[in-house]
Amino acid sequence: MVDEPKKTNGIAETFKTVFWALFIAGIIRTILFQPFWIPSGSMKSTMLIGDFLFVNKYAYGYSWASCPTIRGVDFCGFAKDWDGRVWQGEPERGDIIVFKHPTTETDFIKRLIGLPGDKVQVTDGQLSINGVAVPRVANGVFTETFEEQGPMRNQPRCGNGTVGIGADCNKAIFTETLPEGKTYQTLDIGLGQGDNTPVFTVPEGKYFFMGDNRDNSTDSRYRQPNGVGFVPASYLVGRADRVMFSSAGTSILAFWTWRGDRFFKSLN
Repeated sequence: MVDEPKKTNGIAETFKTVFWALFIAGIIRTILFQPFWIPSGSMKSTMLIGDFLFVNKYAYGYSWASCPTIRGVDFCGFAKDWDGRVWQGEPERGDIIVFKHPTTETDFIKRLIGLPGDKVQVTDGQLSINGVAVPRVANGVFTETFEEQGPMRNQPRCGNGTVGIGADCNKAIFTETLPEGKTYQTLDIGLGQGDNTPVFTVPEGKYFFMGDNRDNSTDSRYRQPNGVGFVPASYLVGRADRVMFSSAGTSILAFWTWRGDRFFKSLN
């Protein structure tokens, strides 16, 4: 009987420790950084399927989209009608941003191309902003193995035609330079549906996004509900700056599939 109070106190301390650990983790995830695992190839070669990263949530301030959705529970769903942001910071053209899809509210990650008031158009694969062609220079070939990739088991699209499982899948690499001087690589497999668009005029308070893997990206070139369309500022979650590690397998826990060259890799 003498040991009973000690046992009770031990259980209470354990619960207290777990509570504070979860509370601190929740604060960090909600206010500072949120983890994301890249499930699709829309940002290749900048980001690969299986890249794991933390998104900087304080870069642009906070809105209802800043609250994480855990096991289907949207903790800030009550604030969706509010289109403002607290401590708002302005995103820069060329930033890689996680945002909520305006219709489905699924998390997307793309590159910011068009700011409010901009006119954006793609003609024969050439991106233009405000009537000026964005410099685009051929820069080699991106080669990957044609196989099922990641937990979604997606197969890549190839610029060298139909290839078999295990064969090389090639895409042309182009380096683009935005008006402010930001450079990054895009991939191209030839003319496709998104390579010729009308002129998009970005409304105030909204943004225009594109994936770096131009022929395999559902982005602002495509209208809602199936496409992304223009993204309201209140739907921005945060900025992606660095890959922490990357897994070529179907799970981030499969450490033997981690890519050794992508630890703490900076994103351009």
